[in-house]
Amino acid sequence: MNILGSTSSFVPTKPTSLVSPPYFNSQPLFTVGYNPKTHVCSSHSIKFPPTPRNPSRALQFLTSAANQVTASAVEFEEFVEKDWSFLDFDDADGEHVQKVDRVISSGNIKETSRVLVSFGSEAFVDRVVHSSPCEQILVVHDSLLTLACIKERHDKVKCWQGELMDLPEKWTAFDVVYLCFLPAFSSELDQVLAALAKLCLPGARVVISHPQGRQGVEELQQQYPDVVVSNLPEKIALESSAAKNSFQVVEFVDESGFYIAVMRFNEN
Repeated sequence: MNILGSTSSFVPTKPTSLVSPPYFNSQPLFTVGYNPKTHVCSSHSIKFPPTPRNPSRALQFLTSAANQVTASAVEFEEFVEKDWSFLDFDDADGEHVQKVDRVISSGNIKETSRVLVSFGSEAFVDRVVHSSPCEQILVVHDSLLTLACIKERHDKVKCWQGELMDLPEKWTAFDVVYLCFLPAFSSELDQVLAALAKLCLPGARVVISHPQGRQGVEELQQQYPDVVVSNLPEKIALESSAAKNSFQVVEFVDESGFYIAVMRFNEN
């Protein structure tokens, strides 16, 4: 269901609940979410954490999108945005930016590439857009607010709200995939790679990464246990799962402050 017209594909699904931290001074927003599996809309007065980049336009975007959703059945329930602020990074942190640029370059993006970004932050998408011209970028994220802010900054970037596992079949033929925060996936690694195998072109590169490494993810898991539900895969487990799903691990770095695994899809 496309609620933004012909220029985008931003389809909200019903998110899980997480109470926003008390330090957010958020403003209420009436919004509507649509679940394509049950064909049910849910609406509620919710609070989103403010974004430092033109928050009024981001909220106008969400309100406009919500006003265009129609359905025959409506049920009211809690609709609370998860806190994804830990994915953001400071542009002034030169070391972090270098790590992000290394992750992006590992995808070997070309002008004809179709790029998929899963659970990427606004800053990561900014770096992809400005550093690597390509044919198309689709961002898949659980956060409506994150997607709204990305869309406000980059109108040509396509956005879809939900998990990669539920991505509609029309989204296929990617040759670069960035799994920016695999530990947020509720599905097992085998399931994730099996789903990606249906979305990738032969020779596609899939990049799993985290700029703070395994230790950084473990710390986040303690702080955000209902968002960070697993850790980064060990090399042996990744190679085994990759082989089952026609992927080959071509690069693997698992250091205390940096993690990256690059796989190539070899269609049978």
